[in-house]
Amino acid sequence: MTLAPTLRTSLIFLAIALAGLMVADISITAINPWRDLGRFFLGMVTPDFFSYQGLATALLRTVAFAFVGVSLGATFGFLLALAFRWRAVRMGCAFVRAIHELFWALIFLQFFGFHPLTGVLAIAIPYTGIFAKVYSEMLDETDPEPGRTLPPATGAWLTFLYTRVPQCWQQLCSYTAYRLECGLRSSAILGFVGLPTLGFYLEASFSQGLYSEAGAMLILFYVLIATIPLWLRRPLLPAYIVAAPFFLGDGFPIVWGNVTRFFTSDIVPAPLRHGEGMDGLLVWLADVAVSDALPGLWHTLVLTQVALVLSGIIALGCFPLISKHFTGPVRRTGGHVMLVILRSTPEYVLAYILLQLWGPSMLPAIVALALHNGGIIAHLVGRQSSTLQLRPDAPRGFGRYSYELVPRLYRSFLALLFYRWEIIMRETAILGILGIYTLGFYVDSAIQNIQFDRALLLIVFTALLNLVIDKLSRTIRARLALQTLPTC
Repeated sequence: MTLAPTLRTSLIFLAIALAGLMVADISITAINPWRDLGRFFLGMVTPDFFSYQGLATALLRTVAFAFVGVSLGATFGFLLALAFRWRAVRMGCAFVRAIHELFWALIFLQFFGFHPLTGVLAIAIPYTGIFAKVYSEMLDETDPEPGRTLPPATGAWLTFLYTRVPQCWQQLCSYTAYRLECGLRSSAILGFVGLPTLGFYLEASFSQGLYSEAGAMLILFYVLIATIPLWLRRPLLPAYIVAAPFFLGDGFPIVWGNVTRFFTSDIVPAPLRHGEGMDGLLVWLADVAVSDALPGLWHTLVLTQVALVLSGIIALGCFPLISKHFTGPVRRTGGHVMLVILRSTPEYVLAYILLQLWGPSMLPAIVALALHNGGIIAHLVGRQSSTLQLRPDAPRGFGRYSYELVPRLYRSFLALLFYRWEIIMRETAILGILGIYTLGFYVDSAIQNIQFDRALLLIVFTALLNLVIDKLSRTIRARLALQTLPTC
């Protein structure tokens, strides 16, 4: 197949992003953004690791929440993967993974409060849906032939455990380790809603202008992510999993009456609680749609499309930094460090930092999403480019980039970009909590106004939007014959 369909699709998305950029609010409202940006970078190069005594505890709790949440998600996800052929299971998993971890945290906060269970479930529930989907795909790709060689009396479970699981065991372990890295980022940002992880202390440092203290926290988080291959050893995993719950902290006790009231009263639509009947319910639904859902949807879509295309541009511009066809070992090391920083920094944290420096607008969110996702795609494309063999007479410099490598990598690049589309949409919605008028802004506003019925409806609407984008992404990848799930 020629590149014409992929290029045509790329140009369509580029045109949509340019149109979105024309209507997006990308103003810088800070009085002196460059001075603030300079103070932030000064804090990064002069970190203060000893000013805050609770930093080690914050890191331990960040790791603990990640381990417990990911362990539960992997366990239940594997069990659901065995029944993933059932439509009800697939739909349920798709729905729970479409809701961002912070949205789950906001829900559980309303009745569990600042209890460790809030953070654990906020990670475990969406990760269960993600694990179920990916594990089932890995199991489906195994060869069924070895199972036919076993004695006829062998049960289905023994056949499954001895023939199918060993074939994909390495893939299952690799993907679970990758998900743990994602869980560390998810755990860190849970601090922004009050849980005692790294984000809580990072927000406190930024709000007080303590950039050296904030820089120390970020550097330690980068080191934690970068050294995962060193401390995440398979023999130590049981010890980590057993020890993790003891480092979650105590939190406040759960008031079970709040749990009952939340499910029996708080989330029931107001017209039904007040006996206004179906007419009142329809008026209420129309009000939510016009005043909250539609404006939030518009801003979410605009921001997503601009960030998606900018992520692709950054990825295409940065992957040569780690490709053996362009740079030597020293420069590649520098490129790897830069991409590790970009892909390790959660979008929410980066957007929060840029909002403090530039002021409230779509620009910090666009840049944060593009840098994070562009860094991830650049890392994967750069690794793939180093595996390609070039002719002895291949051109150098820009000719090698534009005529040799990009045409050979473009389809994989596009598959990765469309694979990140739904993820960017999820992150765009949640960035509304920071004050950007995406769907998360209206969810957070409803919660602040103690309108939990309104907030839950908007969260459901956000999940449905993510499902639509995921379906559209799969359709486009199928029509362009792109790889459905990038094997990276």
